[in-house]
Amino acid sequence: MYFFKAVGLAFLLAVWAVDEASTAAPSPNLLKAKQEAEAKGFTFITSHDEVVAKAKKEGKIRFLASMDPANIKATIAAFRKKYPFIDIDGQESSGTDAARRVLLEVQSGKSKEWDVVRMIPEYYSEYTPYLSKVDLLGMAGHGVLQIPLPMIDQKDRNIIAFDTQLHVTAYNTKLVPANLVPKSWEELLRPELRGRKFAVDVRPQDIAALVPAWGLEKTLDFARKIAAQQPIWVRGIVRTLASIMAGEIPMMMGANFGNVKGAQRKDPIGAVQYVILEPAPVRLANAQAILATSQHPHAALLWLEWMAGPEAQKITDETEPFTSSVYVRGSAVEQETRGRKLSVVGWEHYHLEEQWRGKVVEAYGFPKAK
Repeated sequence: MYFFKAVGLAFLLAVWAVDEASTAAPSPNLLKAKQEAEAKGFTFITSHDEVVAKAKKEGKIRFLASMDPANIKATIAAFRKKYPFIDIDGQESSGTDAARRVLLEVQSGKSKEWDVVRMIPEYYSEYTPYLSKVDLLGMAGHGVLQIPLPMIDQKDRNIIAFDTQLHVTAYNTKLVPANLVPKSWEELLRPELRGRKFAVDVRPQDIAALVPAWGLEKTLDFARKIAAQQPIWVRGIVRTLASIMAGEIPMMMGANFGNVKGAQRKDPIGAVQYVILEPAPVRLANAQAILATSQHPHAALLWLEWMAGPEAQKITDETEPFTSSVYVRGSAVEQETRGRKLSVVGWEHYHLEEQWRGKVVEAYGFPKAK
């Protein structure tokens, strides 16, 4: 009898201990982080349980994102399984025109229906005054939110980029001999590749993304040398990859990895291949942030955390192939670039990306991009 009483008492003590731990005060480090964040005007929540509890009361979220409709549909379905108490809906928002239209609505106070909006470099600084000042970086750094820190803007602390664009060089094996497949960026300058031997997009996202690794001057010098190779100037990666598959263009410098993998899926004879030239250009993509006017900010926090997790990243790789984050271990882009030297257009460069593209366009010999 004494044994059973002792076991029962031990069980009650264990339950009390768990309950006490669940309601325990935040650690001194967490409280200090909260105080520092609030001193700078940021919101800092010290408990994930608190985020979930308040999201339950809100029960809703609406978002805009630079995502394919199939990706949005699959991600929403998976999010609902994890958080069935949240009514979630989202829409695709692509292109600078759409971003500008939403920005004007936000500035005029007419866009209160949205909790989360997408961010693009062109209007980055114009959007930031209208965003919720929630310290995502601090909360992730202290484990309140499970988000890889490099995904979050280190300066503004309240913006996340969930995807990355990796640039590769694609070619047709029937048109490009093995000895002419470049193994480095410099090999694109070989005399044998002069005179319409490879395509270059007039919107130089790939070359501009070399600036973090090379510096601006070396990048612009390389751009001038590429122009001197007299390449095939094109606009649009998907269309150019179709021409490569059809045997009309032999090779393309700087194609998006996801587009190349998509072309390979449609290639019946496997002629389309690619190489990754180092440093490999990587750009942040699908950046999102919570609006200051959000009616459901805690549900929005759960959405941002969810998007940064491995399940959502896997869905992105399946529905919007090979645009997942380089910062999520096991994602397609992380696996492809593992162990390679990268040139990452990170948060410290985000607002400079469009400026770099304009300078590369000038180096190519075209009028400055508007």
